[in-house]
Amino acid sequence: MPYFMFQGRFSHSALKSLLAKPEDRSKAAAKLAKACGGRLHRYFTALGRYDFVSILELPDLEAATACAMAVASGGHVSGITTTRLLTPAESMGAMAKAEAAASSLPVPKGG
Repeated sequence: MPYFMFQGRFSHSALKSLLAKPEDRSKAAAKLAKACGGRLHRYFTALGRYDFVSILELPDLEAATACAMAVASGGHVSGITTTRLLTPAESMGAMAKAEAAASSLPVPKGG
């Protein structure tokens, strides 16, 4: 199954609630991943642009989109970014395909 990285920011009200009553959000992320047919690999609280980063293994792009939409629909998270991640084997396959594709390009004249 493909891997996806989800990043997002908590709303002001969500942060206020988490400060008043701290909660392990990885449990909610794991439940969501399972509902979308996948599983949570890691969940991190983050410093910087995003408040959290999670790595999920999901069946396909449709499942990843469903997860992102489900998170955003609650109104407690904004700025959801979803990134498809490639394993080393997938990266090597892409490199081989890119090399074959690059060799089909015409060489620029005068360059």
